[in-house]
Amino acid sequence: MTTAAANVLQYLLLVLGAPLLRALIARVKAVIQRRQGTNLWRPYADLLKLFRKEDLVPPDSSPLFRFAPMMLAASTFVAAALVPTVNQSALLAFAGDFIVLVYVLALGRFFMGLGALDGSSSFAGMGASREAMISALAEAPLLLGLIAVAILAGQGNIVEIVRWTLSQNFFDVSAVHAVAFAALAMVAIAETGRMPVDNPTTHLELTMIHEAMVLEYSGPSLALIEWAQAVKLTVVLSLLIGLFAPWGMAANLTLAGLALGLGAYLLKLVVLAIVIAVLESSIAKLRMYMVPEFLGIATALGALAVVFTALLRR
Repeated sequence: MTTAAANVLQYLLLVLGAPLLRALIARVKAVIQRRQGTNLWRPYADLLKLFRKEDLVPPDSSPLFRFAPMMLAASTFVAAALVPTVNQSALLAFAGDFIVLVYVLALGRFFMGLGALDGSSSFAGMGASREAMISALAEAPLLLGLIAVAILAGQGNIVEIVRWTLSQNFFDVSAVHAVAFAALAMVAIAETGRMPVDNPTTHLELTMIHEAMVLEYSGPSLALIEWAQAVKLTVVLSLLIGLFAPWGMAANLTLAGLALGLGAYLLKLVVLAIVIAVLESSIAKLRMYMVPEFLGIATALGALAVVFTALLRR
């Protein structure tokens, strides 16, 4: 199999399989809480149902309201093409692409904030302001964590960083890896709207962040938003796997190698899904004024990772 074909297949796996990851997390949470839970294929049925429904638009909104979900989906799908999952390559890979990844994800959040404000809903405006705050606070630790790993690897390309990590001994874990992983894991929680920063299943308007922003959306627009959020969660978790635990990726593009890489990737993704489900079932949502403190700790850890990198590179 050619590299281009393998990259397309792993990209399609990430984009099309993303809703299944959210369903798995919900199912594990249901098991922990001794509930029956929904079918793992329910998200796909919900997406199909939304795509078939009418797209309702508030009377006072502009074309930006419809455009925002498209930009969110487009930016998220581009981000998915930057992250290697099964094999040691990606559909889009170039020097400095880790910076592009950060700002492509930020672009989607920016347009969703504008779309929420354009809907003229007070709750959507509240959610947009909270989302803007979290996005601004999460940007620094995300960049610092990625920069620390990039400097340590001597590469600015996500694929090359992954290959460098693969060349290292699994037991040679440095302080940089530990601190950078902690910073990026905390940012991943905030970026994907998971507990304790946000509750993806809440119905209390005053505590909503992401869900408040999408209250006015329906039909295909809401389907794009939900699909993009599922892809974003998978992209962020895949990035953590690639940067810190890529062992098992296909070294060659034979069917056996790709099957082994796929199995290793899915296993690690399932482990992270279980960890998320356990954490969300064990901890409560933070009060809004404590979220800056949570992300402030992530920023401090990211700065420490950069300092430790400078010390190790001497």
